[in-house]
Amino acid sequence: MTAPVVVLVGPPGAGKSTVGALLADRLDVGYRDTDADIVATAGKPIAEIFIDEGEPHFRALERAAVRAALDTHPGVLALGGGAIMDDATRQLLTGRPVVFLDVELADAIKRVGLDAPRPLLAVNPRKQWRELMERRRPLYTEVARAVIATGGRTPEDVADAIVDALELRPAADAVRPAGREEQA
Repeated sequence: MTAPVVVLVGPPGAGKSTVGALLADRLDVGYRDTDADIVATAGKPIAEIFIDEGEPHFRALERAAVRAALDTHPGVLALGGGAIMDDATRQLLTGRPVVFLDVELADAIKRVGLDAPRPLLAVNPRKQWRELMERRRPLYTEVARAVIATGGRTPEDVADAIVDALELRPAADAVRPAGREEQA
């Protein structure tokens, strides 16, 4: 069984995809997004899965995608925003290097816009996002080893904060020749 070095959780617009890819590059590991896994499995976008088969079917696909990725992916893993709603998924995340990317509504709107195809934000997106976060914030916090506020930070700053919070070694540090110490 191979485990991810970092698992990113958070709501839509938190920066999981952007920060995850940047962090994976920094750590010289692969990047994987369970939403992309679901799209590949279903052969259609998530919004269409919601419309055609409904949210329960999507959540079943999500549970399977998260379980498979947690068991096999050795790099940075980003979970869909609602994955933590599932009790079994939260149990699977126990003891893992989970980072909650905490984002405020205004920043999320700037990042994803309100017209993006997000099924759970389709009607009155601002109100839906606030209600979604009221339900999810305690669950994100429950599974997280670290909580990183993304407001006012670049993706690079957020990646640095994750490296520091989890005490990870970027790839550049790992290849420093033995016996050579940095001068302070």
